[in-house]
Amino acid sequence: MELLTTNNVWMMVCTGLVFFMHLGFSFLEIGLTRQKNTINILFKNVFIICTGLLLYYIGGFNLMYPGFAEGSSGIFSFAGFGIPAPLTAEGVLDLTYNEGYTYYTDFLFQGMFAATAATIVSGAVAERIKLGAFMLFTVLYVGLVYPIVGSWKWGGGFLDAMGFYDFAGSTLVHSVGGWAALIAIYLLGARIGKFDANGKAQAIPGHNIPLAAAGVLILWLGWFGFNGGSVLSADPGLTSLVLVTTSLAAAAGGVSAFITSTIMYKNYDLTMFLNGILGGLVGITAGADLMSPNESVVIGLIAGSIIVFGVALIDKLKLDDPVGAVAVHLICGIFGTLAVGMFGSKAGMGQFIDQLVGVGIVGAFCCVISFVILYAIKATIGLRVSEEEEIEGLDGHEHGMDAYSDFRLNQH
Repeated sequence: MELLTTNNVWMMVCTGLVFFMHLGFSFLEIGLTRQKNTINILFKNVFIICTGLLLYYIGGFNLMYPGFAEGSSGIFSFAGFGIPAPLTAEGVLDLTYNEGYTYYTDFLFQGMFAATAATIVSGAVAERIKLGAFMLFTVLYVGLVYPIVGSWKWGGGFLDAMGFYDFAGSTLVHSVGGWAALIAIYLLGARIGKFDANGKAQAIPGHNIPLAAAGVLILWLGWFGFNGGSVLSADPGLTSLVLVTTSLAAAAGGVSAFITSTIMYKNYDLTMFLNGILGGLVGITAGADLMSPNESVVIGLIAGSIIVFGVALIDKLKLDDPVGAVAVHLICGIFGTLAVGMFGSKAGMGQFIDQLVGVGIVGAFCCVISFVILYAIKATIGLRVSEEEEIEGLDGHEHGMDAYSDFRLNQH
């Protein structure tokens, strides 16, 4: 009982840290976008966490952990609606559910992950998506797509049987959100003024870089829960290793991104530095429990450089991602997943192929489903706000309020 209590308390602390990440995402997104859209972005992020938890309660948890029957294909199963607690004959919570944590702690920790995929999309589509369209997409993606994909590995499905490995979600969380973000920005189109008449990308500066920096540091802190909690116990040796590899990869990612961007663009770009930290965190997430400190540094250094080239690639493709979500969560998520087969205790050609196949299957599924959902929304209620709304700001048009009381006064 004492061990269960210790493990359960650690898991609850990690649950709180992952919840705290939503503040980090909010700060990062509003900091890197314009003042006139602040309320809109905050509304989306609050909507995501509230509906994400409710959807996970209604059916997502049992979609993700359905208990695939022996001999099943491991593709789809459903254990029913709600979260009926496992009870003893005396009617109290059955503490034999898991030696690491209780049933309810399991639900809440996993539920915090569920909303993250939609939060990734929120930043990529910022400043021009209709709020109603985004909310509808979020309900469908978080309620159905995320838990189904998660069940393939974490729920004991076919990817797990195949040997695919993803410790804390480089693919199952970050790439799932990243693929949807990529499809969304393709269908939405770029913000007005992002590309000039010759197709050259133009900077649209964020209105509060200090907030963006605070957001990244909060996310780094939250990642201690994201990765540390994925140990699924308070095991001192493994938990300590995971926190060390997570931090070293983040630090190396930041340093690598700022050095690479300085060489390429001849300036010290703070936003690249910040996204490099996130790239390192995403890159280590799939194998944080498998890597040595040295290997985690190497993974972070590679991920940081990937960020710089990834952002340049997105611009070259004439796609508009205001916060760099595709480079951070999709491209570094793919790299981090493949890194399991390249570094650490599972490294080998066989594991690399398993990782590559897993990335391909998840990518194909998420792209097809995202396209179908978003295209259907675009063809019916529409995806993008009007030109007038975009120019004047979504806060006034969709919410009837401003984030800062003197904003309209300063406009004149």
